[in-house]
Amino acid sequence: MFLWHILSHNVIPLCLMISLGALMERKFKLDIRTFSKLIFYLFTPVMLFKMLYESRLSAGILLQIVGFIIFFLLVLYAIVDGVARLRGLSGGMRSAMRNSVLFYNSANYAIPLNQLVFAGNPFTMSVQLIVMVFQSVLPHTYGVYAVNAHKSNTREIMKTILGMPAIYVIPVALIMNGFQIPVPKPIYEPITYISNGYVALSLLTLGVQLAQMHWRIDQLWDVLISNALRLIAGPLIGFGIVMAMGLEGLLAQALVLSCAVPTSLSSVLLSVEFDNEPEFAGQAVFASTVFSIITVTIVIYCLRFIP
Repeated sequence: MFLWHILSHNVIPLCLMISLGALMERKFKLDIRTFSKLIFYLFTPVMLFKMLYESRLSAGILLQIVGFIIFFLLVLYAIVDGVARLRGLSGGMRSAMRNSVLFYNSANYAIPLNQLVFAGNPFTMSVQLIVMVFQSVLPHTYGVYAVNAHKSNTREIMKTILGMPAIYVIPVALIMNGFQIPVPKPIYEPITYISNGYVALSLLTLGVQLAQMHWRIDQLWDVLISNALRLIAGPLIGFGIVMAMGLEGLLAQALVLSCAVPTSLSSVLLSVEFDNEPEFAGQAVFASTVFSIITVTIVIYCLRFIP
């Protein structure tokens, strides 16, 4: 039952949208850099604003979620960086490996998954939205730095990061949320339209990238290692952290589930935008999405053991 729900509600719709992007690329030879710029500079910041502006969580719960996410990412970073060093990866490939594990699909995969597992519970959905916000901001800050650190100086990297509109949207959205400042309807309707298009454009972009990609057998082991760290080590680390923090119930279950999803499209978009191992990034996203059919099903089963 779980397997069929995951297939029908998550994997099959994702694959259909990705396939459409690949077909469009085969037919029309699209410019993927235009797609990536639309996502980085328009669709992501607008989507972030809408999610943060509409979010409703108590300060205490919010602090617990933020604490968990920071702890989780630090532990995961230490592990994946250690593995990359053992593999002898350097420069752009090391940052691509880290991004493929640290950036996970917290939006168009995790949100419908959360709705399925928790039957549309508004509390668990709010938890997932906070995770999604972090996962949307991280590629625009650390991610931009990581893919440029080996080929640019700090000043140029900071200029690139400061050019990302997402980092300015966050404080504006939080302030307007906190003070309940209304957004005029003529402005909010376009925000809604653009936000709703984020998932579709991201998946189509991945399809375009996969169609343009030259599959490399020599990167197979690195792709499999990336997938194992993302899909197996990720939820295990998440489970350990919720136990260490003493988190229980739906909050703990939602956080562990958020750690189990496959690699994010952001790793592909960064690789394309800054020309940093796009073939590896695309293969990691594709393979992790396929393998997640098995691993996510196991994680869902194990959630019942969280008190």
